[in-house]
Amino acid sequence: MQESGVTVWFTGLSGAGKTTICRDVEQKLREQGNKVEVLDGDIVRQNLTKGLGFSKEDRDENIRRIGFVAQLLTRNGVIVLVAAISPYRDIRNEVRQKIGNFIEVYVNTPLDVCEQRDVKGLYQKARSGEIKNFTGINDPYEPPTYPEVECKTDHENLDESVSKVLKAIFEVNNDTARLLTHAQVHCV
Repeated sequence: MQESGVTVWFTGLSGAGKTTICRDVEQKLREQGNKVEVLDGDIVRQNLTKGLGFSKEDRDENIRRIGFVAQLLTRNGVIVLVAAISPYRDIRNEVRQKIGNFIEVYVNTPLDVCEQRDVKGLYQKARSGEIKNFTGINDPYEPPTYPEVECKTDHENLDESVSKVLKAIFEVNNDTARLLTHAQVHCV
């Protein structure tokens, strides 16, 4: 088992593919016997950050809380996969500084593609004014300046995106890298 933890932070618009990539990475890491936890933004909001709204202050607090849990798990040797929109660059950088062993994954998908994938109709509700402060429509998304990994889900398939993330974990964390040598990692 790996001795060092790392936080892998997936950020991007709603519908970009963060959770899909995250879950596939989780499966591959678990198959190799790694200690892995997933902090999915939607699930965290139902439990840990219930009651927070979508103002900038509440969104920042949501990310701080997720970051705190990720920090605790990371320092205890867990690979933490966070899938959260986390639209503001400054709070992502704050969390990065606190955690230390951190890989930022920008799931870079154009807004129109995210809207096409939106099975819940959230973008349509935001455009009609039913939902306020919706990231990408009436609230900004600040892309990472220098992410360790960029996944362009409108141009690459799931395996390509997952391979990029696994490769980054391999490069950042030598203990984890040793475990991944037997994984089916096809770097693109």
